[in-house]
Amino acid sequence: MKIVVINNGFVFVCKTYSRDGDTATMTTARCIRTWGTTGGLGQLVSGPTDTTVLDTTIPIVAVPIHQVVFTFDVGSKWGKHL
Repeated sequence: MKIVVINNGFVFVCKTYSRDGDTATMTTARCIRTWGTTGGLGQLVSGPTDTTVLDTTIPIVAVPIHQVVFTFDVGSKWGKHL
């Protein structure tokens, strides 16, 4: 599972993330509407906080690879939210 930060402020958490040519693909993804953190985005590595707000699950999200700012792995506590 990964958190993927996209240009223009979109942040997703997803089950899988892959790159194929010019496309980055996320499966079972949810946009993180509100981080709900006091220590920044990195605080979400171990799972959402009580005030994190997630949008509805999207089965597949594909974006141009140049739109991906960065990604990082997250812990298993995200599993029940995806």
